[in-house]
Amino acid sequence: MLSDRLKFITPSYTIGVSSKVSEMKSKGIDVINLSVGEPDFTVPEKAKTYGLNSLKNDCTKYDLVPGLKILREEICNKLLKENNCNYSIDEIVVSSGAKHSITNSLLAITNPGDEVLVPKPYWVSYPEMIKLVNAVPVFIDTRKEKGFKLTREDLEKHITEKTKLIIINNPSNPAGIVYTKKELTEIVDVCIEKNIYILADEIYERVCFNDDFTSIASLSEKAKEITITVNGFSKSAAMTGLRLGYTASNKVIAKSMSSIQGHLVSHPSLTTQYVGYGALKECTHDIDDMVKVYKYRRDLVTSKLNSISDLEYIHPDGAFYAFIDLSKVKDMFEYKDSFSIDFCEKFLTEYRVAAVPGIAFGMDDYIRISFACSEESFLTGLDRLNDFILSITSKEATNI
Repeated sequence: MLSDRLKFITPSYTIGVSSKVSEMKSKGIDVINLSVGEPDFTVPEKAKTYGLNSLKNDCTKYDLVPGLKILREEICNKLLKENNCNYSIDEIVVSSGAKHSITNSLLAITNPGDEVLVPKPYWVSYPEMIKLVNAVPVFIDTRKEKGFKLTREDLEKHITEKTKLIIINNPSNPAGIVYTKKELTEIVDVCIEKNIYILADEIYERVCFNDDFTSIASLSEKAKEITITVNGFSKSAAMTGLRLGYTASNKVIAKSMSSIQGHLVSHPSLTTQYVGYGALKECTHDIDDMVKVYKYRRDLVTSKLNSISDLEYIHPDGAFYAFIDLSKVKDMFEYKDSFSIDFCEKFLTEYRVAAVPGIAFGMDDYIRISFACSEESFLTGLDRLNDFILSITSKEATNI
């Protein structure tokens, strides 16, 4: 007698891959894990100190639902200084991770049956989150030649009277694309005209390898009014397990999300909030250093991918992933229902390398790898990918 909503939820592909990797490692099998979307850095020491001091000072009692006042003030400072977005603390809601922030947003904005537009490729959890709140995900096909960036024309074709919200992930997971100001303006103009909210998932905005990142809410006051910006600390400050995210939105939406959160979880762990406060207050240089390493790794990965025949990829300008197009070998590879699932399964079992099947992001011709790991791991993993592809193409040539 379980909820009907569970009939429509797809298990997480990324968690499935991680479970297989853990099982293989428990048996003593050496696996290169290129599937995980988690920084291989640790939380900056100065940020940890803020958390430790909060415990020593017994800061362990209930506090304000939308988050510590000092943390929200620091988030406002960050948004103004780094993103050119002017918010007050009553427009900020701090939550237990960006996933929680997205869920709060969907609960506050959508009614059952409302449509939420999701450009492909999309982050794995968007469709399932939308379905969990009884809204309807509507997928928008984007074009590879456009770098998988949503265009005004793509958007206009999918708007109906039921459209309530669109999710824009920038920089994106899995492709690492970064929208220009002009590209975002065209999207925002349509949303303003059609009265559609924008959920701007900017969790990777600090992991950006060019100098022209634009926050959607910074484009205009009208853009800010319809935008819920989602951000957090998992990717920028390596705080994945500490679970700390936040939203910036207009006061009405923020108050609604705070009300929802108050009944569900009250507020995030105070210790985690103090760590996040320390990260914003004193760890800008640590974050900058991490981004420099990611950029260096991005260059190594793309150089390696350029040397491998029969694959293409979207050049990542942000995040720490490469989204690899294997359509050239698809017809040479024997698979059942899903090419990317069977490809990743064989890659893991025979070559001991874990990647995420592209079908998890709505694109079955692709796989995603992460370079949030050691250079040795991703370079060796790509060497094995080259060997795997050569085995497929050489077998096809032999059959001919």
